[in-house]
Amino acid sequence: MSTTNLNISVIEKRMFKETEAASYAGLPVKHFKIACPVQPIQLRQGVLLWDKRDLDLWIDDVKTGTQAATHDAILARL
Repeated sequence: MSTTNLNISVIEKRMFKETEAASYAGLPVKHFKIACPVQPIQLRQGVLLWDKRDLDLWIDDVKTGTQAATHDAILARL
């Protein structure tokens, strides 16, 4: 019996297009556009990309309630 070796190298993406960022956050694009405060960056002309690390921070803030507290504080000052 013969054996075969398979070497696979996977490079994890850090920057996402809008549809990928929405999918990563578990939201449809239309809800992602409304809910996500993370600003995309333009690494090349005309291409907006969302940083995975910024998305992770936003999701963590939502989980801990930090984002809601910040929004409430801003509204209270108005």
